[in-house]
Amino acid sequence: MSGRRAQPLPVVGDLEHEVLEHLWRVGEADVVEAHAVVGAPRHITLNTVGSALERLFRKRLVARRKVSHAYRYRAALARPEYRARRAVEASGGLTALANENVLAAFVDMLADHDEKTLARLEALVALRRRARGPR
Repeated sequence: MSGRRAQPLPVVGDLEHEVLEHLWRVGEADVVEAHAVVGAPRHITLNTVGSALERLFRKRLVARRKVSHAYRYRAALARPEYRARRAVEASGGLTALANENVLAAFVDMLADHDEKTLARLEALVALRRRARGPR
């Protein structure tokens, strides 16, 4: 996540989430391609998938570029950033995560789960501190 304050992520429906997952898998798709993978198995129309992509665009979760007479869409956020932001929001936001007890519980969960992950977290914190420089 970047240093600027991110706006809360908008609510997405099941179809919108499935379309986002498809875009993360393939990188970029037009409505016809997305419909073939997401819409056809659900027995929904091309227009329904196109509407989902348009809603995701208005929510700023996908970007688009015009190619000939059609748009090609790609996710505006990487999947890991999207998931991290959803997790932060679900836990009550950054203010809640800044609480020492919440942070301690998070670190304890990582330590209980996997020592390598805890070491990676420690390395990431050190890297961020070095990148910021002295304050």
